[in-house]
Amino acid sequence: MGFAETFKALSDPVRREILVMLREGKMSAGEIAKRFDMTGATISYHLSQLKKADLIRESKYKNYVYYELNVSVFEEIMLWFSQFDKSNET
Repeated sequence: MGFAETFKALSDPVRREILVMLREGKMSAGEIAKRFDMTGATISYHLSQLKKADLIRESKYKNYVYYELNVSVFEEIMLWFSQFDKSNET
């Protein structure tokens, strides 16, 4: 994972909203798209950017593609941010 790709993906409000939605669990591309007023191609682009940043994972079941958070990447980001927390210094 590269932080540049991660922060680029997180810079878009639609992608951040998709991540918040996925906190509840796996969702299909169609379920995600229903919550936005944009084309399927645009949703696919946002999902592609999140996958490129390794923030989400994709799995296929029958005719559906499901997306879920890649929690390990979020843990790595939080670890990186924690180095700036001066309250942890002794």
